Amino acid sequence: MFTGIVEEQGTIVTAHTGHDRDNTLLIQANDVLQGTRIGDSISVAGVCLTVTEHSDTQFLVGLSPETLRCTNLGTLRNGDPVNLERALTYGGRMGGHYVQGHIDGIAHITAIRHEGESKFITITPPRDLLKYIVMKGYIAIDGVSLTIAALDDTSFGIAMIAHTQTVVTMGQQVVGTPVNIEVDIMAKYVERISSMYGGVYVR
Repeated sequence: MFTGIVEEQGTIVTAHTGHDRDNTLLIQANDVLQGTRIGDSISVAGVCLTVTEHSDTQFLVGLSPETLRCTNLGTLRNGDPVNLERALTYGGRMGGHYVQGHIDGIAHITAIRHEGESKFITITPPRDLLKYIVMKGYIAIDGVSLTIAALDDTSFGIAMIAHTQTVVTMGQQVVGTPVNIEVDIMAKYVERISSMYGGVYVR
């Protein structure tokens, strides 16, 4: 479980993807490696991945074919920046929202509007995910906890202050960039529970 508050931007050292087996990412990092052990989870661009090897400055993660199908990690290349966050520790600060690192789909940045030092970014997700997105609700984009600031039938918007632009990858991304999105898990639970009413699970 994560909070969507990015600890640092890492750098892809080697991206070995698009193969039937042994798909891996070797990532340069600093902060997230403090106290990290083999088997720990780290959110990489919003995707919960398991550390399989590490040194003081790099760590290796494996990617399943399912992960490559559901995320944008297969598009990463050597030198690309990625948002990184260690798993939430019990009793730690909760600055964002509960983020699982289980990506629901790939969306695309469709517009960027400058508002002083801030940016207003419009994102178009897969249509079937729009029902889980609500005004002023939470969403995780490439692992970043953000608040929905605009919503219509095809897209949603988020406002990004100058500070956030410097610490997460989306601050430097352009129109057309694919991004991983994870909707608020509460919306999916409510939908699932509601669907049971009138069925065999509820008397």
